[in-house]
Amino acid sequence: MPFSLTKKTSQQPTRPPGPQGLNRPASMLSFQRAPLRFLTNLTRQYGDIAQFPLLTQPVYFLNHPDHLRYILQEHHYNYDRNMPLVSLVRLIVGNGLSTNTDQESWLRQRRLIQPAFHKQSIAAFGSLLCTETLAILERWEEQAKSGQPVNIAHEMEEVTLHIVSKAMFHRDFTRQSQLFIRSFQLAHQILGEHLRFPFPPLSLPTPRHRQFRAAIQQMDEMVYDIIRQHRQQHHHDHDLLSMLLSAVDEETGKGMSDQQIHDEVITFLAAGSETTACTLTWMWYLLSQHPTVEQRLLAELNETLAGAPPTVDDLPRLPYARMIIDETLRLYPPIWLLMRNTVQDDRIGTYDVPAKTLILFSPYILHRHPDFWEEPEHFDPERFTPERLAKLPRGSYIPFGHGPHLCIGQGFALQEMVLMLALIAQRYRLILAPDHRVEPLPLISLHIRHGLPMHLHPR
Repeated sequence: MPFSLTKKTSQQPTRPPGPQGLNRPASMLSFQRAPLRFLTNLTRQYGDIAQFPLLTQPVYFLNHPDHLRYILQEHHYNYDRNMPLVSLVRLIVGNGLSTNTDQESWLRQRRLIQPAFHKQSIAAFGSLLCTETLAILERWEEQAKSGQPVNIAHEMEEVTLHIVSKAMFHRDFTRQSQLFIRSFQLAHQILGEHLRFPFPPLSLPTPRHRQFRAAIQQMDEMVYDIIRQHRQQHHHDHDLLSMLLSAVDEETGKGMSDQQIHDEVITFLAAGSETTACTLTWMWYLLSQHPTVEQRLLAELNETLAGAPPTVDDLPRLPYARMIIDETLRLYPPIWLLMRNTVQDDRIGTYDVPAKTLILFSPYILHRHPDFWEEPEHFDPERFTPERLAKLPRGSYIPFGHGPHLCIGQGFALQEMVLMLALIAQRYRLILAPDHRVEPLPLISLHIRHGLPMHLHPR
């Protein structure tokens, strides 16, 4: 039976407005060339529900909190993730939480994994976060003396992948980490290129596609080898892999297979490094452009920490640092585009939604909605004070998703980003290299095109 936000009537089916005369090839080309501009213009011209032709499916683009709450939470069972894009991402991460489209097995996996991401478990990794960040600061000392700019985008990718790999594997992964990082970055880069221009198909053995398959095989072999070592040596470390190995479903009494553990490991390594690195990169850019915000951050760090490195216990006393992270996630959410597939006919607002309709929505566009965000293009961490947050409607801020599929690693990522911000800002001021143009590069995550060269100025 169809679901509805509004009472269904016997009138003829209605479809949302959209560009007229735009054929599928032209629509696909416009969307691929500049997706952020295309979707922004779509909402400005046609409103919060619009349609446009794309591939072989009807496509609806939604941009209102009420509608997103409806499909992501209230009636999420009618909007699944069974789509071609998910199948492509599954080539890298397997059938983990982010790509599992079977609701029953997804719920089982979520139950098994959840204890590893409880607040107490996450807090235990605080010292690891600080140790890895301090290591990058030591490496920066020589680079700062040279006066040459550093590609902060690359630096953030390196340090976040080191952090999540050590959190996942503890000491066992140290020797293989560089090889894994190179393989992961190569596979992600090739998949991002393919999503922007999906020809020829990945199944064709072009030289680039063979590199893609080889990188995935390299990652698979390393992860399976580490899983076998953990099982054979009966590790009882407090790393995430040990927690996954010991997890037992209370309802069935069963644990995870090696295949399931492998898929969750790769998923966490991919999501936990890629999205965090993108957010931190955009954050350093925004701070470099807003010295008043940076000065207030330094005042908070000096007053709270007095030069000492931060710990997890300090996080509640660093509210402005957290607001900077929140505002960065508003302006440049790393997962800039999300999508769902309609299972049964439905109705949203005054419009009918046929089964198999592809639903798109963009946190990047939603977070700039002028009805909910004052001066939406302006970088203002103050908008995340408790008083102003209380006035926001639910579903208007979704950097980690919404509803049952809310990102399980949200707490880990926020803890990591606030600690890294505090540690690095205590030591260095990062200044954008002159004449470098910064523009978004929307791949799977929201990168900065051509990286982010910045000069390191010791404080």
